[in-house]
Amino acid sequence: MSVYPAGLARVPNLLMKQLTLANITKTNLDLYRAQVELATGRSVNKTSDDAVKAATIAELDDRIERSTQRQRNIQHAGASLGMLDTVLGEAGDTALDAKDIALQQISTPSDATQRKQQAAIVSSMITSIYNSMNRQGVAGYIFGGATTSVQPFVEKNGAYLWQGQGGGLYTELGLAQSVPITLGNAEAFAAASAKVAGNVDLDPALTADTRLSDASGARGLGITLGSVEFSFNGGTRVAVDLSGADTIGDVIDSLTSAIHQYEADNSVTVLGAGGIGVSDGSLSIDIATGGSLQFYDQGTGVTAEDLGLANADDSQVFPAGATAALGLSPKLTWRTPVSALAGLSQSLGSIKISNNRGSATVDLSGAQTLGDVKGLIEAAGVGVRVEINAAGTGIDVVNLLSAGSAGALSIEETDATNPTAANLGIRSMTASSLLSAFNFGRGVQIKDGSIDPTTGNADPSLDIDFTITLGNAGQTKIDIDLRPQDVVNVQTLVDRINSQAATQLAAAGLPTDALVASLGATSNGVVLTQDASFAGAIAVSPRNNSEAAEDLGFISGRYVASSASFVGEDRAKVRVSGIFSDLIDLRDGLEHDDTVGIGIAGNSLGTSIDLLAETRGVVGGYSQRVDFAQRAEEDRTTFDEQVRSSLRDVDYTEAASRFSMLQTQLQAGLQATAISSRLTLLDFLS
Repeated sequence: MSVYPAGLARVPNLLMKQLTLANITKTNLDLYRAQVELATGRSVNKTSDDAVKAATIAELDDRIERSTQRQRNIQHAGASLGMLDTVLGEAGDTALDAKDIALQQISTPSDATQRKQQAAIVSSMITSIYNSMNRQGVAGYIFGGATTSVQPFVEKNGAYLWQGQGGGLYTELGLAQSVPITLGNAEAFAAASAKVAGNVDLDPALTADTRLSDASGARGLGITLGSVEFSFNGGTRVAVDLSGADTIGDVIDSLTSAIHQYEADNSVTVLGAGGIGVSDGSLSIDIATGGSLQFYDQGTGVTAEDLGLANADDSQVFPAGATAALGLSPKLTWRTPVSALAGLSQSLGSIKISNNRGSATVDLSGAQTLGDVKGLIEAAGVGVRVEINAAGTGIDVVNLLSAGSAGALSIEETDATNPTAANLGIRSMTASSLLSAFNFGRGVQIKDGSIDPTTGNADPSLDIDFTITLGNAGQTKIDIDLRPQDVVNVQTLVDRINSQAATQLAAAGLPTDALVASLGATSNGVVLTQDASFAGAIAVSPRNNSEAAEDLGFISGRYVASSASFVGEDRAKVRVSGIFSDLIDLRDGLEHDDTVGIGIAGNSLGTSIDLLAETRGVVGGYSQRVDFAQRAEEDRTTFDEQVRSSLRDVDYTEAASRFSMLQTQLQAGLQATAISSRLTLLDFLS
């Protein structure tokens, strides 16, 4: 309604109309706001309605929106983990069925035909698990690691190769929590790769082409580039900017150029005939007679220290003559030239790689860098990958194929005069190979400390593990008793065999070298070589139920008449452990009616079953975290929505009452305005 200021004794028509219009407009605006609130259900529709509430509501909107996305992530994770749990459960059941078959076949009489039938069942189990491993979920291939768009497992000539990458994809759950929604190779089906670990320090030399990023530096912290200073005979310091250097050669060129400029400017001779070069893994500086050179870092820089040219207390001085700086410890990289590998005693030749029941001869003679060696080996198509070991001292050859024991990896020589595999440290069986790693970690079982059951006394004759029968006319027998200290590595083994053989040969009136045990010059396996005049073949037979002859590969060995040698089977092969390899071994054992092989495969399956169960338990733990995160996110969202509702949502009862009051107010204002606008002077005179 129109209200006139109390201080106005007389009201002009124009002022009256302006005041009336202003009040009607204000009432209309209030009515509009009330109408909008009733229509939208919100008391705050724009920032100008209430700046403080609007800012709070905006923050709550953002939190709720992010919470909604996290809930979608959680639902996504729950679905993927549910798929993982299902597949792991199916795989575990399949593995248990396979182990039951193994136990049944070794505990009850079965003929070869029955075992071949069971082998067909195991083959179908392999196919079933292969299909399970390649199953897709909401995030793609559930066992593809971080590459969920690529089929993780492929079949390759009867073996199985994992071609995924990484440990898995993770989804955000909020509160700095995340869970994997896919699994990688080793986590999933125990199909972890195995490797021939390099046993030679290739010791790369420092060269002018060595990149600074490939050197550990004198402090072991890498090389930080910057400026250094040098002073000749304690004179004025001269700065040299090395920030643009990329290789050791760049450093040498920059320092040499700066010192030559100093020589020209001051008419002195600083460098001797040797100048600046490299020597034994460090920079080397030849100083002219009667001079001395010292390097410094600028300010807080450490470039001179990292290059081995200075130390922290500035006490390092290069006197007259050739002096080496501190060692820079160059790292082994794929760019390292083969010629710079100080650990190599001769040029590279060829190696033989056997894997997945096939083999390939790889010629490495053309390799210029370590990367070339890697490329040539991997290009052979034998299912291996070459890596630089964690210490950065050598290379490892990783077996990627799950092919069972018969298809395990071995690396041998092709030329006894140029043992390239041994020189590179990647021959799979060497004199230092541990016997505990033989037979895929089962080692070599021997008889030791046997007791005569009749007398109760120790009986050394019961400790004899195997007998070697020579091919001479008298068929001389050599008894071998291995002790725990003899089964440490290949060298201790052959030393023990040779020691016992020499003693018994002498007692038999034969030359002590009529039988010599050694590691094969090219092929892997322990070789027993007899006197070339012996016409018959060497034979090895187990004694006292000892498994040593079998574990050392003698039972399945072969006699080579041309060299008068008995070559034991390679028992240092590298097998990829896991459910695939275990099932392949079980299938092979059943097909070949091999009771021992069936038993070994059954025991190995137990490990894979345990790992599957453990992995399923981990997935279950992730699922619990997802469920907890889901409940927490829902509770948080509910609370935020309640707070937002109290700030934003309209009170319909209050708004409706206010709307009705404003309608009445507007009607009264219009009526009052209409009445007052009709008043004239005559109305007051009457």
